[in-house]
Amino acid sequence: MRTFVLLRFRLRQEVLEWSGAWWFLATLVVQAVIGPLIGLFVWSAVYPDDPTIARYYVAIILVTLMTESFEQHTFSERIYDGTISHELLRPQPVVIGVLGANLAIRAWLTLLGAPVVLITGISLGAGFDWRSVLLSLPFVVLAAALIFLLTFLLSMTAFWTERVHSIVGFGHSLIFLFGGTAAPIGLLPDVWRQVAEVSPFYAMSGLPAEIAAYGGPVRGALVLQLFWLVVLLVAVRFLWRAGVRRYTAVGS
Repeated sequence: MRTFVLLRFRLRQEVLEWSGAWWFLATLVVQAVIGPLIGLFVWSAVYPDDPTIARYYVAIILVTLMTESFEQHTFSERIYDGTISHELLRPQPVVIGVLGANLAIRAWLTLLGAPVVLITGISLGAGFDWRSVLLSLPFVVLAAALIFLLTFLLSMTAFWTERVHSIVGFGHSLIFLFGGTAAPIGLLPDVWRQVAEVSPFYAMSGLPAEIAAYGGPVRGALVLQLFWLVVLLVAVRFLWRAGVRRYTAVGS
């Protein structure tokens, strides 16, 4: 209960702090939607008579806005400038502040990006079954948790290297390629489609978008997301302990 109270307080603080940076947040919205829009234009040209392409990519845009993570900036930079030492001394988990910033940025991105999603959907005639949209919401939440854990995990490499931005960028590139943004998973060659379907990257993006756009069976989707959630939680816990030991060992 105390953790949730602290998280709520930090979230409110971060939302207020980010409210003064809406121009910067607007650039993050553009950055988030540019990849899905490129995929939309490309595959709509390849399959001009398929209305599901537009519906899928509208869903991808919204999922991307709701799940973006920037821990390489909000967390790793604190390791580089040493201010994480203050966080380690506080009587609360460091992740509270990281998660508060993450949720605040996502809330602002979703709010500012909603008009883009609405205009794109209306202009392309991408009609949705609202039962499928509601069904997809738990999977969007799990996708958001997965992307946060992956980005946080990769951002913790800042304990060992100064190339954290390249490492996180590589991870996000894998989400773009195998998560269903560069191309819907079903359009990939068979070998790559099979790899993508069991990867965490598909569970982070394409899977909830497909459920929102098409509906369909969800039991296997839930198992896939929960499996990778457990894997990433264990990996984050292990790397955090190793990173803190190294950080304190060098006298920081």
